[in-house]
Amino acid sequence: MSPNPVAETVASLMPGARAELAELVAFRSVADFDQYPRSESEGAAHWIADALRAEGFTDVALLDTPDGTQSVYGHLPGPEGAKTVLLYAHYDVQPPLDEAGWTTPPFELTERDGRWYGRGAADCKGGVIMHLLALRALKANGGIPVNVKVIAEGSEEQGTGGLERYAEEHPELLKADAVVIGDSGNFRVGLPTVTATLRGMTLVRVQVDTLEGNLHSGQFGGAAPDALAALIRVLDSLRAEDGSTTVDGLAGDSAWEGLQYDEEQFRKDAKVLDGVELIGSGTVADRIWARPAVTVLGIDCPPVVGATPSVQASARALVSLRVPPGVDAAEAAKLLQAHLEAHTPWGARVHIEQVGQGQPFRADTTSPAYRAMADAMAVAYPGQDMQYAGQGGSIPLCNTLAALYPQAEILLIGLSEPEARIHAVNESVSPEELERLSVTEALFLRNYATG
Repeated sequence: MSPNPVAETVASLMPGARAELAELVAFRSVADFDQYPRSESEGAAHWIADALRAEGFTDVALLDTPDGTQSVYGHLPGPEGAKTVLLYAHYDVQPPLDEAGWTTPPFELTERDGRWYGRGAADCKGGVIMHLLALRALKANGGIPVNVKVIAEGSEEQGTGGLERYAEEHPELLKADAVVIGDSGNFRVGLPTVTATLRGMTLVRVQVDTLEGNLHSGQFGGAAPDALAALIRVLDSLRAEDGSTTVDGLAGDSAWEGLQYDEEQFRKDAKVLDGVELIGSGTVADRIWARPAVTVLGIDCPPVVGATPSVQASARALVSLRVPPGVDAAEAAKLLQAHLEAHTPWGARVHIEQVGQGQPFRADTTSPAYRAMADAMAVAYPGQDMQYAGQGGSIPLCNTLAALYPQAEILLIGLSEPEARIHAVNESVSPEELERLSVTEALFLRNYATG
């Protein structure tokens, strides 16, 4: 990174940032309160609120959102007549999955091989720290030239829409000239990237019932309809022979125009085992940014250990469907439900419950804010030009903000580059990326104020 006062300040703040991130990662803030204590999420929310107050934010509040979670809001007034920028991150995290599969404890920030490991380190507690570092660097170098609003969401990973509904009910609260969503990531470490599109998402539970109760497989197997077998057939109907997603009535042939993703690099990033083929058709970018993708997230059925010789009466699965910009997530949900019902075999009873939804998003990359961001990235990443990429995930708040504030410029940056392995075991963040993106955000705020 080329020497400049903002970069030097951020570099000096990095040891403290590591300590703060460790404190924040320690909260098991999974917004599934049937599995994780609500107090963990509340603790993380209070931590962020205290951090904002320490930086001089006024109107700091814990917002009780309609889904039963809390978002943290704060406002830092800038110079008279200055533009307003909203900085977003979320403090809730995905469950750690198999805790025994982590090399180090998931809720204990641990440094290894030049990276910081822990659940939420990149997605997206690191985003909270990034915002704090950027603001501190500006305060140390002439002051913050814009009005700043911060919103840290408490249920983004659950897709339950609490903050979106709260924003719709309080339309002035998050109003801003520009919005920086700190929840995406560079295409790879060291390559500055803004995310231009997000796939939307619908999440459903599918339950198949065939019998009043389990039956002995020796006495009844062969004629009694097996609910688990029926569910497997339903789920298999969602994929073509090459693995492409197939939902009746949902187009799956769009193409991505922009930064491409080399197939060998993707295999390396995704850690695909030798000899195992990628699924789908078209370019990798087509498949992960421009086309729908279905994923079976979990199945409720007897585990192998302790299984009995029984024909199963019921089976259940959690299914995610990602949809690209141009596809309405609500319509895709209807198509998914109709497909699942149509492909359930043997007259089995099927019950489908929608548990989450978010619309896809496409940014206007021609706006002045993107020029300000490109200039900032050129300084923070010497010799590199800002790139535009898509992201397979969804951030439901983006479309809510775009609808509420159509003149606002929305930018997506963040720490979730491929090596971060977000949502998987051994999630980590690159401290160098945290440092460079904090510098980027600080310089962006300065550029945007005068642009």
